Amino acid sequence: MSELIYLAIWEFQVKPESLAEFELSYGPDGPWSKLFRHSASYLGSELLRDASRAGRYLTIDRWTSREAFRQFKQHYAAEYAALDKGFEHLTESEAFIGDFENAPS
Repeated sequence: MSELIYLAIWEFQVKPESLAEFELSYGPDGPWSKLFRHSASYLGSELLRDASRAGRYLTIDRWTSREAFRQFKQHYAAEYAALDKGFEHLTESEAFIGDFENAPS
């Protein structure tokens, strides 16, 4: 049986002129991942680009638990808010898809 992993999934509609900047900012070496790496509970992120709808992306952030992510957001609230505010000009919309756990195998 595999260990449960918490996933936070977000959907973004990115402005056409901001695609490259968005991919750099939300990619594996971008500022979000760098901030998240301050926590030993962070397990990595994926940036997915929709193959059939231009500008649509999903991010999947993996953590050891929902509580670990909650504590991280509480401890780094100012830095998290600053990044969120700093990158909002890149998108037309942003939606939290939900909290997920991997299904046991």
